[in-house]
Amino acid sequence: MGVPVWSHDGMVCIGEALKNAVRLTFPKGALIRDPVKLFNRRLDSKTIRAVDFLENDTVDETALKALILEAIELNAFKVRS
Repeated sequence: MGVPVWSHDGMVCIGEALKNAVRLTFPKGALIRDPVKLFNRRLDSKTIRAVDFLENDTVDETALKALILEAIELNAFKVRS
């Protein structure tokens, strides 16, 4: 069984169903601004950042959308370079 991968001019994020959470991993997450501090995993990585959502968490849709759009923008920049 695979995992969902969202891409746009390259990988944007990967979804994983964990035992106690759903994780969205952003391969270029360290380059993404996160003023709301949505990233809560892989914070020590030089490239990757992830967000774990637990069962009763409220998702900050605006912050999550901002992360996704910035990841897309990073990919688009790479394609144009």
